[in-house]
Amino acid sequence: MKPERCFLGFLFSFLLTGVAEIQPAHNSLKPQRVHFQSRNFHNILHWQPGRACISNSSIYFVQYKMYGQRQWKNKENCWGIREFFCDLTNETSDIWEPYYGRVRTTLAGIHSGWTMTQRFTPWWETKIDPPVMNITQVNGSLVVILHAPKLPYKDEKGKTVSMENYYELVYRLFIINNSLEKEQKVYEGARRVVEIEALAPHRSYCVVAEIYQPMLDRRSQRSEERCVENP
Repeated sequence: MKPERCFLGFLFSFLLTGVAEIQPAHNSLKPQRVHFQSRNFHNILHWQPGRACISNSSIYFVQYKMYGQRQWKNKENCWGIREFFCDLTNETSDIWEPYYGRVRTTLAGIHSGWTMTQRFTPWWETKIDPPVMNITQVNGSLVVILHAPKLPYKDEKGKTVSMENYYELVYRLFIINNSLEKEQKVYEGARRVVEIEALAPHRSYCVVAEIYQPMLDRRSQRSEERCVENP
């Protein structure tokens, strides 16, 4: 159904129901699946349109609050938008505190009720990307430098805060001998500079890494393979 017909159909149906059916009309407009998605503390609120067949004329309004607060706050950049997401990273920067977000829809002057998220605590729920690797060949060995994912926060001096400020991070490093198609874990620990020695000459190797968080018993996805030819 075209968006214009979809909108007109909804409006006609609403007018026919009369005042007695205002509440069901509101409910059919309520956004669905309102939830936070968080990666490296970039905390984005997402939702889907309500059950009603709606058009591009629908606009959305977002509010947020910290757990325990009585008053909801408007998110100005997400007040009357047409997108299905809203960046609340700055508003949820105290990562140990729990938060709520909520969204409502307006269509042709008809306002839905609010749909609220479950409680969201960034420290507990954010997902961490794999480490970034820099690899240098030195005298038949590989020197691997690992970098934790970048965060959206800065300290008082304007320097980006490290993921290691918030978690104990364990780096896991694996090497793949392409000739034997064999993978081997060569390092697990907190160091970010690792030397891989005793590599056979004239062989191709690939290196891959991940991050493990012991406190949460959680690991990142693996990084992309970085491959080198040992001289």
